[in-house]
Parts: sequence; structure tokens; C-alpha cells
Amino acid sequence: MLFLVAALLLLGLVVGSAAYLPLPVTLVLGALIAAWLLVFTGRERRRRRQRTGRA
Repeated sequence: MLFLVAALLLLGLVVGSAAYLPLPVTLVLGALIAAWLLVFTGRERRRRRQRTGRA
């Protein structure tokens, strides 16, 4: 959960500074944050499936 909060805070920081950063830098940072959120989502889904499968 902490990773999700950190990713969203980082996304807010990047979106807020997007007006000052060059477009390629903003796109790269956005893609990195999106990848981070996808990894987090995959881990959480796998963890949830493992918990429900044991019951």
C-alpha cells in the first residue's frame, strides 16, 4: 500500500511540474510511474488470489 501512495505522490509531482519539464522527460517519467503501478497491481492481484485459494 505504501508503494501505491508513493507512486501517486510521484505522479502528482510529475504532473505539477510537467509545464516546466521538456515533453520527452515528462513522458518518460509518466511511463515509469505507469509501469510501477502495473507491477503493484499485478503483485496485489497475485497476493489476493493466493489468499482466497488457501481458504
